[in-house]
Amino acid sequence: MYARPSVTTAAALLGVTALMLPGSAPASVGAAMAAESAESAEAASGPSRLGAPLVIAHRGASAYAPENTLAAVDHAADLGIEWVENDVQRTKDGELVVIHDAGLRRTTDVEEVFPDRAPWNVKDFTAAEIAGLDAGSWFGARWAGTRVPTLGTYLKTVEANRQSLLLEIKGPELYPGIEQDILRVLRQEGWLDPVHVRSKLVVQSFSADSIRAVHRLRPDLTTGFLGTPRTADLPSYAAFTDQVNPDVETLSGEFVAAAHRLKGPHGKQLHVSTWTVDDAAGAVRADELGVDGIITNNPDVVRDAVGADARAGAVGSRL
Repeated sequence: MYARPSVTTAAALLGVTALMLPGSAPASVGAAMAAESAESAEAASGPSRLGAPLVIAHRGASAYAPENTLAAVDHAADLGIEWVENDVQRTKDGELVVIHDAGLRRTTDVEEVFPDRAPWNVKDFTAAEIAGLDAGSWFGARWAGTRVPTLGTYLKTVEANRQSLLLEIKGPELYPGIEQDILRVLRQEGWLDPVHVRSKLVVQSFSADSIRAVHRLRPDLTTGFLGTPRTADLPSYAAFTDQVNPDVETLSGEFVAAAHRLKGPHGKQLHVSTWTVDDAAGAVRADELGVDGIITNNPDVVRDAVGADARAGAVGSRL
């Protein structure tokens, strides 16, 4: 465990910031982005597995605190887990928020606050409306008043905790242009500098088209495809993604070996992180199959099962 820098109460509130519409960046911003990309691309070798697989806290330490909240990020930090995973969606007025479901019902009190707004989808509510929702009581009374964080606030917390991020673009078909929006916020928060690009950030999605878009816009970034393609199709994925991350229920040694025989767009071995593994036996099995990372709601359980040093290992391990 390591000492976690304190995060102010204000940082826990979902902030509302003015966002530039996709495609509206001035030429000077595009030029700066291209230069930054070129600078980072050469350095973007990323870590590679040394010893035990990397342990990634799924939606934060979500077995212990409300998923995708700052509390879950902080709990992962308190456990000594460096890598956290999250889900990003977009509000009606263009703010990026960290939440898993397309709807707000399961993890907030939206149905009580806005009873006439069914089906309560994220995209139908403004950032200010979502900021007022309780995103913790569903998990337990002690979490009452926990908020849905903006991506910007979330990134500040991860940075303050000296953590790294596996960022999932959730439902990109619902949010045209969300890839540009995410890259803009990452840039604003300092997450597209060479250090973060090289070893502290991976962007993934279930949508191959979305990951292709990210790779096209920022070819220096490490990307991941969520799913289990046919092994015969893996070479086509290796053209635009550094990782292929399957559901543990579909995981096999054959798949891992096939992925490891290929190189991704940065000339490095294609890597495999599997999800969601929450028990020791499952973690040991995944480790024996040779995965590079394990995504889990119980990161301490998985870490102990595979003998991983979650922080020291992350220095030399790539997702």
